[in-house]
Amino acid sequence: MPLKEQITEDMKTAMRAKDSERLGCIRLLQAAIKQKEIDERITLDDAAVVAIIDKLIKQRKDSISAFAGAGRQDLADKEKAEMALLQAYLPERMSAEATRAAVQAIVAELGAAGPGDMGRVMGVVKTRLSICACFRMRGKLCVRACP
Repeated sequence: MPLKEQITEDMKTAMRAKDSERLGCIRLLQAAIKQKEIDERITLDDAAVVAIIDKLIKQRKDSISAFAGAGRQDLADKEKAEMALLQAYLPERMSAEATRAAVQAIVAELGAAGPGDMGRVMGVVKTRLSICACFRMRGKLCVRACP
């Protein structure tokens, strides 16, 4: 089942269960997805939905640190709960070793010989590992893998 459909089904379940916190968080997620679709006039695939979820999680982390710094633990706890709910929609991330092995396999497959080939390597890595590996980690490994 595509991720967007799963989110819609979870929203229906939260409505039936009258779980207002879960429902509110799912509605925010759906609003962010719809906004992106309307702005770009496209239908988002799972990779784009995961990118939106990552963005929302990053926003929650920033809010948690701001609320904790201001002494508002109640709001920080609410943001932590929303972050946990959003993280449930993320696919399992690859370990650093598995990502490193995948990047090295792509470098070998493309026959990358130096830093000039990094753009080609990054393009393939981005398409193959977009959902299952951290963007920052993919970039660092590509830089190291291209001699």
